[in-house]
Amino acid sequence: MDYLDHLEAEAIYILREVAGQFENPALLFSGGKDSITLVHLAKKAFRPGKFPFPLVHIDTGHNFPETISFRDQLIAELGEKLIVGYVQDSIDQGKVVEQTGKNASRNALQTVTLLDTIEQYGFDACIGGARRDEEKARAKERIFSVRDEFGQWDPKRQRPELWNILNGRIHKGENVRVFPISNWTELDVWNYIKRENIALPSIYFSHQREVVLRNGQWMAAAPFLQIDDTDTVDYKSVRFRTVGDMTCTAAVDSEAVALDDIIEEIRSSTISERGARIDDKVSEAAMEERKKQGYF
Repeated sequence: MDYLDHLEAEAIYILREVAGQFENPALLFSGGKDSITLVHLAKKAFRPGKFPFPLVHIDTGHNFPETISFRDQLIAELGEKLIVGYVQDSIDQGKVVEQTGKNASRNALQTVTLLDTIEQYGFDACIGGARRDEEKARAKERIFSVRDEFGQWDPKRQRPELWNILNGRIHKGENVRVFPISNWTELDVWNYIKRENIALPSIYFSHQREVVLRNGQWMAAAPFLQIDDTDTVDYKSVRFRTVGDMTCTAAVDSEAVALDDIIEEIRSSTISERGARIDDKVSEAAMEERKKQGYF
């Protein structure tokens, strides 16, 4: 077995533990490479049967159209259930207030929609594609990460996971976030995608598109990105290393049109994957504060 075989076996074991320990789990699906990899691993864990959980997407309404198109195509091919929680519904219900200003984003508003969706469907475990190498707050997570009855995370309440023993016992109202690819790196994910020939949205590969320089980074020129006379719209060859809300996810200059090109690009990069997420730059503890509020 090579190292990818070990990572794959660990992730499949975790997915099966979720199916065995929880009554009503869900797989959080963003349409990004990590959640797509999780879907592929779930196929290996449970096919030819159906998945023992639905896929759940929290839709900000400001997603990349390529991602939504890919999501719908994948769901049609899988024949699995998709549940979509809409941030717009949370705004319309007065549960959240949409940001204003030039750098306004709906990304932080996802937390309320996510917690409402978990409560509405009674999910007791939510599987996600977060990895420890992404960001220092995520490095504090266990594979089974308990949230309290308000959906909040307390890093001091993390459980030991000695000898890969996973404890899914929770009290009524609590929830567990599960991270089957915690021990993978960005490069591991790409090497696995190459080995398994996993399809991805086109935005992960170099393409020409209109972009705007914002806070030193290239942002896709989307209809809901506030562009004024001080901005210059350029047309560049870019790709995206991570997929999120279009208002906070920056592109990188790239000519990588094939998997080998991307792998080599990542090997030589001195900037982390999350370096292209503007929402992580609000403060040193931006991600940790959002996680404490219930963010994934």
